[in-house]
Amino acid sequence: MSFKLVEEAKPRLNRSELAVPGSSPRMFEKAAQSEADVIFLDLEDAVAPDMKEQARRNVIEAINDIDWGEKTLSVRINGLDTPYMYRDLVDVLEQTRDRLDLIMIPKVGTAADVYTVDCIVTQIENAKGRKRRVGFELIIETALGMQNVHEIAAASPRNESLHFGVADYAASVRARTVKIGGVHPDYGVLSDPDAKGERSYFWADPWHYAIARMVVAARANGLRPVDGPFGDIRDEEGYRAAARRAAVLGCEGKWAIHPAQIPLANDIFSPSEAEVERARRILQAMEEAKREGKGAVSLDGRLIDIASIRQAQTLVAKAEQIAKSRSG
Repeated sequence: MSFKLVEEAKPRLNRSELAVPGSSPRMFEKAAQSEADVIFLDLEDAVAPDMKEQARRNVIEAINDIDWGEKTLSVRINGLDTPYMYRDLVDVLEQTRDRLDLIMIPKVGTAADVYTVDCIVTQIENAKGRKRRVGFELIIETALGMQNVHEIAAASPRNESLHFGVADYAASVRARTVKIGGVHPDYGVLSDPDAKGERSYFWADPWHYAIARMVVAARANGLRPVDGPFGDIRDEEGYRAAARRAAVLGCEGKWAIHPAQIPLANDIFSPSEAEVERARRILQAMEEAKREGKGAVSLDGRLIDIASIRQAQTLVAKAEQIAKSRSG
C-alpha cells in the first residue's frame, strides 16, 4: 500500500439514483415514496428555460415540506456557464432547512469549477448557520471533464461521487450516436475467417473506457462512481446489461430516469445472498486464523489474501447498509 491513505466519502447507498424534473411537482411525492436510494431534483436539463425560476421555487418547497424519509436528497443545479447557477445555489441553500444532502454539479470541466461552487456554498452555509455540510455529486459529461477527471475528483472535501453523463459526453466527443447509453451496431470487431471462411461480428461497449477511467478517479479519491442514464425505458434487458457492466467495472449504482428502472438498479447493485455468505465466511476464517496464530488463511482450498479480506469487508458492510435501509 502507498503511504498516502485515501479518505472515503460519507458512506451512502447509491444503487439507484432517480432523476425528478423540478418543473413537475406532481412527481415529488411519488419519488419520496419510491425505493430509490438517492433522489435528485433537477433544475438543469429536464427544465425548459422559461420554467427555471418556477422549478426552483418548486424544489425549495418540496425540500421543506415533503417527508423524504431516510433517502439521500440532492438538487442538480444549472451549469456554471449559465445565468441560473448562482441563483440556484443562493435560493436553495438560503431558503431550505438542513434536509438537503447533496448538490449535483453538471458538466464539470475543471477542478476550478468545483472550487467555485465550493466557495459559494461555504459562504452561504456560514452566513446562514446551516448545520449540515452539503456534499457534491459531479457529472463527468464532456471531453474536458474526462481529460481533467482526476483533478476534479480531488478538488473538494465535499466531493462524494462521480457520475458518467453519457448523452452530453457523446455530443462533446462527437460520437456517432443519438442514443442515451447503450451500444452501437458500428462499434465492434470482425473475427478472422474460420476454416469455412466465415467471419463473426462482435459488438463492443463504446463507453467502456470512459466509465473505467471515471471509476479509477473516483476510487483513488474515495468517491462513489455512478453510471448515468439509459434512455430507452422500455428496454429492461438493455438497462440490466448496461448496469451489470457498470457494476463489474466498479460502479456503485446507476441512474433511473423512470421509476421502472429503480428495482432493476437496486437488484443489480445489491450483493446476492451467496456473495454475502461467502464474504462472511472469509471474515470468519480470518478471525479463526488470528486466534490460532496462523499467518495464512484458506477457505474451500483457496488461499485468502489481504485483497480478498478487504473485498469481503466492503461487501458485508454494503449488505448491512441495505438491510438497515429496509428496516427503516
